[in-house]
Amino acid sequence: MSFWRLDTLFLAFLSLLALLTPLLGPVNEAVAPPFCKPLWLDHESGKPLSLNAKDNSLSFTWESKPPKTFSVKGTVTFEGVPKSAALLLAGPSKTYKLVDLAGYRNFDVDIDSRDVPLKLFLGLSPFVDVSSVIFSERGAYSLFIASDVKAHLDLNLNIYTGKWGIFGTDQRGRDVFRLTLAGIRISLLVGIFATLIASTLGMGLGLFAGYLGGLADSSIMRGVDVLLAIPTLPILVVISGVWGRGLWQIVFVLSIFSWMGTARVVRSLTLSLREAPYVEGLRALGAPTGYILARHFIPEAMPLLLAQMALGVPGAILAEAGLSFLGLSDPLMSSWGRMLHEAQVFGAFTSGAWWLIFPPGLGIASICLAFISVGRRFEEMADPRLREMAER
Repeated sequence: MSFWRLDTLFLAFLSLLALLTPLLGPVNEAVAPPFCKPLWLDHESGKPLSLNAKDNSLSFTWESKPPKTFSVKGTVTFEGVPKSAALLLAGPSKTYKLVDLAGYRNFDVDIDSRDVPLKLFLGLSPFVDVSSVIFSERGAYSLFIASDVKAHLDLNLNIYTGKWGIFGTDQRGRDVFRLTLAGIRISLLVGIFATLIASTLGMGLGLFAGYLGGLADSSIMRGVDVLLAIPTLPILVVISGVWGRGLWQIVFVLSIFSWMGTARVVRSLTLSLREAPYVEGLRALGAPTGYILARHFIPEAMPLLLAQMALGVPGAILAEAGLSFLGLSDPLMSSWGRMLHEAQVFGAFTSGAWWLIFPPGLGIASICLAFISVGRRFEEMADPRLREMAER
C-alpha cells in the first residue's frame, strides 16, 4: 500500500476520532492532581484507587509509597442527632480524625488532603503533605464513622498516586490524552475551513483576473503582491487581538492571508486556457462569461485546487498552533497550540515533563505530514510529469 493511501487512512482515522471525542465528556475538568506522570512511566507509585463506602465502614490495603493526594466526598446521614460523631481514617498503627460530625443529622463531606483547614484540624503545618503523614505505613486502612447514633454512609474515597492515564495530567489536573484527542477536532476545523474559504476566494479572484485581464488582472495581482509582502505573523497577532480569540475569528483571519497562492495558480491556468480554440468558439457563439468559467474553466482548475487545498491545510494548522502558543486563542479551546503554550508557561520545557509536550507536538507534525503527502498525490494527478520526475 502506497504512502499516500496510508496517509489518507490516517486522516480518516483522525476525523473519526474528532467526531467521537465529544462522547468522552468535558475535557477541561480536573480528573487527578496536577502534573501526574503517565501510568506506564512511574513504576514506584501504586495504582490510583476509587472506592465507595455504602456501609458503616470501608476497608482497603495500601502497599505502595505514600500517594500524592486523596479526597473523601459524599454524604453522611444519621438516624438521629449525634452528640458524639466523627469520620475517622485508621491506619496500621494510628487513627486520624478527619471531620467532626457531632450535632448534624445530615452532613455533606468534602475533604481534600491539599486543603489547609484539614491540615490545621489535624494539627499539622500548612506546608506538610497530609497524604505522606496518613499513608506513611503500608498495611490495612479503614474509613469509618464513630458515633453514638447509627449512621448511613455514601462516601467516595479517591486516592491519587501521582500517575494517571496514558499521558498523565497537566497543570490543572486535566487528562492530557483527552486534551490531545480534543485537539484533533480543533486542528481539523481550523485547517479545513480556513483553507476552504481561502481556496474559494483565491479561485474566484484568479479566474476573473486571468479571464478578464486588463485593469482587473493588474489590480488583483498587485493586491496579491502587497499581501505577500506583508509579514503574516505580526498581522495575525494584531488582528487576533482586535477581533477576539474565538475559533471562527481565527479561521476567518487565517483565510484572509491564505488565498494568494491559489489565486496565482488559478490565474496562470486561466491565462493558458483563455486563448484556446474552443474558448474562442464559445465566445463567438455568444456564450456568457459565467457559463464559460463554470462549465469549462472550473473543472480544469479543480485538480490544482484540490492540491492547493491539501497543501494549504498544514499552513493553517501551524498558524493556529503558533497563535495559540503565543496565547492568542480562547483559553477554553483545547487546541494543540494551547497545550504547548500552557506547558511552556508552567515550566514543562525546563522541568523535563515531556509527556505534556510530546503528544501535541507529535499531533501537529503527523497531521501536517499526512496532508502534505495527500497534496503531493493530488499534484501528481493534476500534472503526471511530476510523477515521472519522482520515478526517475
